[in-house]
Amino acid sequence: MKKVITQLKPYVPEKTLSELKAEKHLSKLVRLSANENPYGTSPDVKKAVIDWAYNQSNRYPDSDATQLRALISEKFSLDPQQLVFSVGLDEMIVMLSRVFLEPGDEEMISTPTFSEYALHAEIEEAVIKKIPILKSGQIDFAKMLASITQKTKLIWICNPNNPTGTVESVADIERFVAQVPKETMVLVDEAYIDFADGNSASAMKLTKKYPNIVVMRTFSKAYGLANFRVGYAVFSKEIAEEVQKTRLPYNVNSVAQVAAVAAFKDQAFVQDVVDKNRQQRQLLQQYFDENDIFHYPSQANFIFFKYPQADDLAEYLLKNGYLIRTGLAQDWLRITVGTDEDNQNIVSLFDRYRKIKK
Repeated sequence: MKKVITQLKPYVPEKTLSELKAEKHLSKLVRLSANENPYGTSPDVKKAVIDWAYNQSNRYPDSDATQLRALISEKFSLDPQQLVFSVGLDEMIVMLSRVFLEPGDEEMISTPTFSEYALHAEIEEAVIKKIPILKSGQIDFAKMLASITQKTKLIWICNPNNPTGTVESVADIERFVAQVPKETMVLVDEAYIDFADGNSASAMKLTKKYPNIVVMRTFSKAYGLANFRVGYAVFSKEIAEEVQKTRLPYNVNSVAQVAAVAAFKDQAFVQDVVDKNRQQRQLLQQYFDENDIFHYPSQANFIFFKYPQADDLAEYLLKNGYLIRTGLAQDWLRITVGTDEDNQNIVSLFDRYRKIKK
């Protein structure tokens, strides 16, 4: 066994809701800790999955995800060969780490950010350079540029960033990429991009201009397909061909492909989810502002906020049926933006907790 594996601190998924409910003796528990879509999935997905040809269960899926590839490439005006599909974005992170990192290479991340970037760099025995975010919550591009060396192979940009929710403009990303050496790959994770206001935040078009930029998307968030595990990345055509060599040949199963196709076609559902999220996000952020609870301005479906003795607040919310994310930074919590009913309950619980602590 590789020594690095024995020393690794793995990503630990949350317990199931049924386990937590039994453990905490709760009749109701709402998970606002995993940034899931509280509005579910397009009804078209259910119909497509039910109508799927079950008699094809003994056959391997379409390895090229032909129909889904055609839909995505048409919508974003891409060459279909620029796309590589993966089982969620988790598998894509694994593939990119395997393709580009060798022992002793450097990977650069802005911190705090999604932990799996560093996790898989550790597995490949790479050195991880961590560049703290600015006070505004934005990425410190200047510090990143100054920290690049000949060994820097990968630079991760989560946009909007998880857990801060802050977003970087395409103009800022392009200025950064234009100054990065061509041998260094810039990986832009756009898992939450659908929730950002306007359509100007996506770096998708830059893949046609810069061969060393990769843009990643998932169906787990705005599309509500977290359980189906479908993700993809957009590369320059030349890089895509190399990454395809490491992809498992039948990684995205047929039912997942059928679900993703139906979800992608129902853009009205996605827009409705985005609109509801924006409204509820604004209300939560307004509450935080009015009560002097520091938070970063979010453009995602979650809010990262600072609170004294944060774990105590999280435990209070849990005992009252709401699970939020802890452990990302001391005295910081991340809460997924829920439905109107859930957010009203959260605000009421905050008020009660604040009175108790006075």
